[in-house]
Amino acid sequence: MNNIPSIRIDGRRIAADEPPYVIAELSANHNGKLETALRIVEEAKKAGADAVKLQTYRPDTITLDSDAPEFQIQGGLWDGKTLYALYQEAHMPWDWHRPLFDRARELGITIFSSPFDTTAVDLLEELGAPAYKIASFEAVDLPLIRYVASTGKPMIISTGMADAEEIQEAIDAARAGGCKELAILHCVSGYPAPAEDYNLRTLPDMIRRFGVVTGLSDHTLDNTTAIASVALGASIIEKHFTLDRNGGGPDDSFSLEPPELQALCRDARTAWRALGRVDYGRKSSEQGNVQFRRSLYFVKDLRAGDVVTANSIRSVRPGYGAPPKLLDFVIGRTVLTDVAANTPVSLQVLSDDGSSSFRVEPNSHNDSWSSSPVGMCAGRWPACA
Repeated sequence: MNNIPSIRIDGRRIAADEPPYVIAELSANHNGKLETALRIVEEAKKAGADAVKLQTYRPDTITLDSDAPEFQIQGGLWDGKTLYALYQEAHMPWDWHRPLFDRARELGITIFSSPFDTTAVDLLEELGAPAYKIASFEAVDLPLIRYVASTGKPMIISTGMADAEEIQEAIDAARAGGCKELAILHCVSGYPAPAEDYNLRTLPDMIRRFGVVTGLSDHTLDNTTAIASVALGASIIEKHFTLDRNGGGPDDSFSLEPPELQALCRDARTAWRALGRVDYGRKSSEQGNVQFRRSLYFVKDLRAGDVVTANSIRSVRPGYGAPPKLLDFVIGRTVLTDVAANTPVSLQVLSDDGSSSFRVEPNSHNDSWSSSPVGMCAGRWPACA
């Protein structure tokens, strides 16, 4: 594919002509324990994910400590909590970042994060983060996007709740801030989100409209939506990841467990390989089955000079005779030699009635027999078969 948008994170090229880049989102699934967070990184590596992603904020950097009605969550997974209380529970302590980065690097899995303010970016720069993710809720925070872009690192922007104009504004802010390598993720900011809300046909439109690497941030409860997105051009798949969906943490209930992440990594890459390229030719796995295609066989003994009738030949398996498309062509001709029942029809044993307007070009197992108008055969008909 020529001029295909691509980015590179930690040496890994990400584009539509590469296997999908799978990100395991650790989010709040540490449930207050560094040991759990470290195990999530380890299990993400075992499952085959390309990267594990953190979220870098403090309650005070993301919201205000207020119980006013607008700061209270109504409905959903976090009903009744204030924003401050939720983020106090969910946030990743900043002194955990270095051991997590160190462990990921020991294991050989890429690690980066979503910063939620400039101080988070500064911390991640100290840790040598190779890329940055802008969360859906921050896609409208253009000053934050520009600040992240000023690092010169690759950026991924999640687009949940953003309309086309807001997505373009976020892209423009990233470019203005200095970002050269940019990706966007189609996203539905529901937790969990029903598959029917994803409208995956939006993906090809995003690819055409915005001209950047495009992927999917998937909040559905299984892998079907994510795998389907690969067929529509998703180059990145992000899913929340936990050790135990029943762990009781803020994000556990809509996260994948290790066997499911392993299945996602495997199946998404299988889906990508299955896309292949436009190809009408025979595939290697088909070669041994060519003989089982249908072809014309004599079903009666015939003597030299007998006329071939509809009752003396049939289209059957295997495929060693003339192709079935020549049935009408063969009927009415005489056989030049004796032929036995249950033997393949060969045009070499048939007479030329002088009316042939095409040449038959045989190859093995009849699959490449073809006819094309070439005028009257010159000389004896079987010789031009």
